[in-house]
Amino acid sequence: MMTVEATGKTVEEAVENGLQELGCQREDVEVKILEAPYKGLLGLIGSKDAKVQLIKINQDKTEEETRLFLSDLFQSMNLEVEIDIQYEEDLMKIDLAGPNMGMVIGKRGQTLDAVQYLTSLVANKNREKYVKVFMDTENYRDKREQTLIRLANKMAKTVKMTRKTMVLEPMNPYERRIIHATLQSDPRVQTYSEGEDPYRKVAISLKK
Repeated sequence: MMTVEATGKTVEEAVENGLQELGCQREDVEVKILEAPYKGLLGLIGSKDAKVQLIKINQDKTEEETRLFLSDLFQSMNLEVEIDIQYEEDLMKIDLAGPNMGMVIGKRGQTLDAVQYLTSLVANKNREKYVKVFMDTENYRDKREQTLIRLANKMAKTVKMTRKTMVLEPMNPYERRIIHATLQSDPRVQTYSEGEDPYRKVAISLKK
């Protein structure tokens, strides 16, 4: 929140001076009159200018609109969900909690991914600077990451034994990155993606 104090012969003039200093419009600020103007004796002796304080209002309603969207969405799904949002300038972390989180997660996290994608669209509507949305529930993302790491190592071992390329199930970009990152330092295998989203897959093969 930004504040500035400004003076002028009238309150209106003081406000205008403050707006120019802040570089914003009247509707963007809250105005507090610190000192009213005083003309003094005969309009000359002891006169004082008006003094005001302008407080710039936070117009970023990203968190508010995101929470409203999610509340309406889960209500339409007949789900009781607690929504915890940690919002910074370019990152919004959303943690969901409730009695039926399996329905929110869906098969291999597909429902959670879909909700995260839709939430990202809502959060970034009418924004100049992109905010990344990361959504989780019951620590699913971390559990899924550990599962994928084990899968990558297991499939790499199979590739080394059989000398055949292994193609994994379709995954979203986030999950594919986990597979690539897990095996990137393995001297004997290589990974690459093939196909088109949403059916894009990771392939693991021996290095030539």
